[in-house]
Amino acid sequence: MIKKHVIMWSVMLMFCMLAKVFIYSTGTNYLPAAFATSDSTSKVEPEVKRVIKPLSFANENLPQNDPKVKYRIDKMLKAHSYDALQTNKLHQKASKWFPVMEPILKYYGIPLDFKYMPLVESGLLGGTSPKGASGYWQFMPQTARGFGLLVNGRVDERQNVRKSTIAACKYIKSLHRIFNNWTLVAAAYNIGEGGLKRQMARQNQGNYFKMKLNKETAAYVYKLISMKEIIENPRTHGYYSKTSKLLANKAQTESVSKQLLINADVERKAIMALDILRN
Repeated sequence: MIKKHVIMWSVMLMFCMLAKVFIYSTGTNYLPAAFATSDSTSKVEPEVKRVIKPLSFANENLPQNDPKVKYRIDKMLKAHSYDALQTNKLHQKASKWFPVMEPILKYYGIPLDFKYMPLVESGLLGGTSPKGASGYWQFMPQTARGFGLLVNGRVDERQNVRKSTIAACKYIKSLHRIFNNWTLVAAAYNIGEGGLKRQMARQNQGNYFKMKLNKETAAYVYKLISMKEIIENPRTHGYYSKTSKLLANKAQTESVSKQLLINADVERKAIMALDILRN
């Protein structure tokens, strides 16, 4: 009988010891509420909210809260990053020609963001497309002539940066009188005035970011915004160079202007003279 009691007590003692070992070897996350202990040194990490940097074109903010818009701009920025392009040529072209274009855009009251259009249209190379569009602003011959450029067998002023920029400003202003919105103006520059009007009427929609357009036009404003972003914030998108300048701020633009011997007053008078000759 005594032996039985001894065995029972031994079993109970072993059970208690095993239970104690189990409790202390188990993480506190798995303990029952009755055994849980508070740890005054533990810290709860606050929820970090991602700050989305506002992107814009001609002072119109991109609606980045829209998932479709965010997907498109992220995709376009990735396509224009240094990882994708592996070249600083766009920055080099911009540093050379933006100082020429900016005074003309200002003179005509066009938002400076339109200077990114030639980068998207031609890469500031001034070539000719299979469809016949040519120059930095990629004018078709008829449109170019309509806005004062000489285009014939001997002369093609679409290849002249100053003259073609003046023509582009006149065209852009004419589009703005129709659409009264710079983003729609950019879309119309790509698809054509009539094409955009038809789509707006068909869809009963006047917001570019909500419209269903052909693939090229649907991506056009996103390309402009992406181009603006990689030029103004190059290092954010992987661009870095020890030898060539990245056009990322006003000081650099002014420095390039001096190198090209561009005088703002002389440029303004030249624009006025060309304007008089063309009208």
